[in-house]
Amino acid sequence: MAINTFLAAFFAFFALVNPLQKLFVVMSLRNNYDKIDLHKIINRSNRTALEVLIIFMLAGEAVLGYVFNLEIYAFQITCGGVLLYNGFMGLQKGAVLSIDGETKLEDIIVVPIAVPMIAGPATITAAVSMPSMYGMPTALIAIILAIAINWVVMRNAAPIASFMNRYNILMPLIRIMGLIVAAVGTQMVFNGIGTFVGQLAV
Repeated sequence: MAINTFLAAFFAFFALVNPLQKLFVVMSLRNNYDKIDLHKIINRSNRTALEVLIIFMLAGEAVLGYVFNLEIYAFQITCGGVLLYNGFMGLQKGAVLSIDGETKLEDIIVVPIAVPMIAGPATITAAVSMPSMYGMPTALIAIILAIAINWVVMRNAAPIASFMNRYNILMPLIRIMGLIVAAVGTQMVFNGIGTFVGQLAV
């Protein structure tokens, strides 16, 4: 496994997972859940997201092609547009999860935290397309490492957010990450268009 190839795969996926945005998610959840329940939410949502991404990585093209009759370029272009929109939203105001006081723990672990906040359309698309770009072992390790770092960030959201707020760097970093995510979404759209044009030329 070439280190440059692995780093390219990892940083691309890491930007899509966007752990910095999860700081806002966890901080908003602290108002409704105690520490034990919060850790349960973080652990189970990350595990569920990882399972979803691995399933799509292994069988995503078959699921898209045979079950939903979709071409990968259509999924890339659509999800790239969604990612572009989310990136601009993060650039403008960050990501905050609003939870009603009556919401049960089980109601939010899978949706919306695991899917789509961690394993969203963009990350699922990346999980489907990365094996052909970087190879299956490289893509798998990159996904596992990115989710592991996301889990660490979410588990340590309180001290990380406190440190960043002390130096007034939390919101600027969120907006910078939003810009990166928007750029990744734009690239995903261009990649989808390129795949579509390439198939027309065959």
